[in-house]
Amino acid sequence: MKTLVARQAMGRAVRGEALVARDGFSARYDLDRIAGTFSRPAHKLAGQSYVGRILVLDTAKGGVASAWMLREMAARGIVPLALVFNSVNPIIAQGAAFGDITLLAGFECDVTGAVPHGATVALDPAARALRVLA
Repeated sequence: MKTLVARQAMGRAVRGEALVARDGFSARYDLDRIAGTFSRPAHKLAGQSYVGRILVLDTAKGGVASAWMLREMAARGIVPLALVFNSVNPIIAQGAAFGDITLLAGFECDVTGAVPHGATVALDPAARALRVLA
């Protein structure tokens, strides 16, 4: 079992399937928030559902709209289980907190290279830990 430690972490402990790509994340520009899929054609996860999955991506992008969009997605139950980034901005951190979405960020390695796409991972924000289970 591989364990990665994050510098920033918040939320509840979760376990699920990792959707991994060395790409950014914008709730406004990358997602079809009604269908629950990545919709920007150039995104490496285009067409894939993010609902109930742990997104492991390079960096958070976006402005203030992303914060309320994450909350709105959570209210409708069409939301990722958690967000994991190499780097995060304050807007996405605020949106994750507002939407009660687990968030880990800032690892000593490139998290998109350390977690296999489709792997089962467990996140423990209290320990700032991401564990690759299978």
